[in-house]
Amino acid sequence: MRVLLLAQFYPPVIGGEERHVRNLAVALAARGLDVHVATLDTDRGTPQQDPGVTVHVLEHVGSRVPGLYPTADRPLALPVPDPLTTRELSRLVREVRPDVVHAHNWIVSSWTALPSAYRIPLVLSLHDYGHVCATKRLMRDGHPCEGPSPRRCLPCAGEHYGPGRGQVVYAAVRAGLPWRRRAADLFTPVSSYVARANGLDTDGSPFEVVPNFVPDELLERDRSPRDPDLPDAPYLFFAGDLSEQKGVGTLLRAWERLPVGRPELVLVGRPSMPLDDLPAGVSVHHHWEHERVVSGFQHALAAALPSQWPDPCPTTVLEAMALGTPLVTTHLGGIADMVTHERSALVVPPGDVPATTAALRRLVEDDALRARLSAGGRRDVRPFLQGRVAEQLEGAYRRLAASAGSAAAAGG
Repeated sequence: MRVLLLAQFYPPVIGGEERHVRNLAVALAARGLDVHVATLDTDRGTPQQDPGVTVHVLEHVGSRVPGLYPTADRPLALPVPDPLTTRELSRLVREVRPDVVHAHNWIVSSWTALPSAYRIPLVLSLHDYGHVCATKRLMRDGHPCEGPSPRRCLPCAGEHYGPGRGQVVYAAVRAGLPWRRRAADLFTPVSSYVARANGLDTDGSPFEVVPNFVPDELLERDRSPRDPDLPDAPYLFFAGDLSEQKGVGTLLRAWERLPVGRPELVLVGRPSMPLDDLPAGVSVHHHWEHERVVSGFQHALAAALPSQWPDPCPTTVLEAMALGTPLVTTHLGGIADMVTHERSALVVPPGDVPATTAALRRLVEDDALRARLSAGGRRDVRPFLQGRVAEQLEGAYRRLAASAGSAAAAGG
């Protein structure tokens, strides 16, 4: 079976979605599929090459006129057909002749402009809320949004992207809805919350929840050497965007309430909020490679990932679970599919400083609780392992390809 994955970026461009697509491509190739990846041209270097995976680089308007895009330093695929990308995909589909196409973000808009989009089975993964939300985050004024509507979305998109530009992006997202629904043979939201928030459970779209995942070997790997930037003393660990929406402000205030002798706090991630004048015992690090993050989880007394936005399916939570790191988190977004309170994590209300402090204190003081949550996390993470998810997707591909073949035979 030949599969064509569509992704706006691919390593060496690194982010959660890029790592997901690369790991999926490798896992599918290991299962014997002929895997091709089509990704946008960037200035970040030659795409990573892996055994069994062929990467094709696509031209796009953003490489020629980056000022047209909301983020000119990294022109993202927009929710409209890019004429250069569509032309490249037309050529590529004739060369590759895929049995199934699997798109992962707004690059699908360039695919739905092709007649091939309605002949070749299409799987469309929803990693966020971009199917209905122009900002992809489903947040408004710092809080989870009640749902899309012109009254809410137009000013929100304008604030996010800039006046004029935001309204255009919003209009494109709404106009593209019927095309995506018509073209997609199967939507694969990464969590049940993402399915509901994107309206899949009410609009009649065919969907199957297929979560983000972590490599199988993460569950059994030996402890990594302690990263030299980690404290020698016990510490609590956070990895992710350093932002209020990820709960960093709540975590800092909760940590300061812990009694004297508290563990140090290590924050690792992309800076998205001011972190000046931090108290002694708090260290901040940016742009760590993944292996360093793994070391941070493995040597931590506990991890705290208290998200305050509906995180679709955060891999940092899965990594903490797979590595056996006792965890404090919330129940927002896709996290609700991952953890069970008191079995695989301590779950606290988002933004609740006293509850977060109490949960951290319990983990610091109770060795048996940490051991129980560590074991529970390793058990509960198994449905989110790479091998399991690759098997689930391969099954979906084969069902869709067989159905398309049957329909073609009946019509022929």
